Amino acid sequence: MNGKENPNPVRTSLWRNARLATLREELGPLGVIENGAIAARGERIVYAGLEAGLPPELARADQIFDCEGRWVTPALIDCHTHIVHGGNRAREFQLRLEGATYEEIARAGGGIASTVEATNALSVDALVEAALPRLDALLAEGVSTVEIKSGYGLNVETELKMLRAARRLENLRPVRIVTTYLAVHATPPEYRGRNGDYIAEVVLPGLAAAHAEGLADAVDGFCEGIAFSPAEIGLVFDKAKSLGLPVKLHAEQLSDLGGAKLAASYGALSADHLEYLDAAGAAAMARAGTVAVLLPGAFYTLREKQLPPVEALRETGTRIAIATDCNPGTSPLTSLLLTMNMSATLFRLTLEECLAGVTREAARALGILGETGTIEAGKSADLAIWNIDQPAELIYRIGFNPLRERIFKGERILR
Repeated sequence: MNGKENPNPVRTSLWRNARLATLREELGPLGVIENGAIAARGERIVYAGLEAGLPPELARADQIFDCEGRWVTPALIDCHTHIVHGGNRAREFQLRLEGATYEEIARAGGGIASTVEATNALSVDALVEAALPRLDALLAEGVSTVEIKSGYGLNVETELKMLRAARRLENLRPVRIVTTYLAVHATPPEYRGRNGDYIAEVVLPGLAAAHAEGLADAVDGFCEGIAFSPAEIGLVFDKAKSLGLPVKLHAEQLSDLGGAKLAASYGALSADHLEYLDAAGAAAMARAGTVAVLLPGAFYTLREKQLPPVEALRETGTRIAIATDCNPGTSPLTSLLLTMNMSATLFRLTLEECLAGVTREAARALGILGETGTIEAGKSADLAIWNIDQPAELIYRIGFNPLRERIFKGERILR
């Protein structure tokens, strides 16, 4: 430094007098540290442990915040959303109340197709404007990372437009956005009965364009009788792998087509929904390290009766994450706190499974566990500070948000 002071020194921050739920597995359930402290240098955690063990130089941090005995968790992660879209599907919700099934609505031109029409009509600016209230609702509950899928364009330009809108959100809010290319979501009317042509003429060229523009962090598909077969999904996954992009899959939501086993064979980050997953599929996922992402919002909204095989996932050691699946038709849900309550109440997940499912395992499902999802040295300082007496309150309360403040990359964001 030639004897001169650094004109832009990295600031150190300290959160003391805290009860930490670090979600570090080696520390036991929830990774609890009582009388804890967290120190960050710039965006990175440099210490997370007992306050009594804090190095002296960190005890003299530039900023010191007294948590006053509050609980601190990793900032929450919503690892499966469709928050960039046009329009809404309240009318279809009414039809389902009157007895129509998801498949009947889809085959009659509703469902995804109706959102496709509304989304194609919007500019990137309009898509951003429409998505911001949904994003803000998530952030207000301590979320700092959100995955956003395309899939409502079904043509090259609008798929790219959706991803551009998702990327722009990261510049407008203090949040980490992870983008996913999902053009194999539904077949547009002009390609009905010609899935192969749609994949060859739209999906694969769109994927190449998204990759070239740096718009896609991963590739997804919808493997279902009303969508795409395993063989068709395989064509897209082959292209993704050739581009070096990880894959994930909507699988076994309405039937068992073996989608989870297909995803596992490609080393997928996750397979999502999984209500009809069989034991062999769960075992294949466990061997591949593919995370099971459960989506209780869709289960609830569609009034499904087939529960995902949680016990089989536990027995095979498959990691479990949970997410809102925020979308206009089957899960118009923008609360990860309510998602945890639904996961516990409907799917009988434990307290640890719920909290890990929106932190550590959600990060794993996005391939970013090295960056966030637990509180430990080296990771991004993404934290949530709560006005609660015990972690169970985050799951047991309904319609209640106890967030005190959110920390993203070391910066405080007050409610």
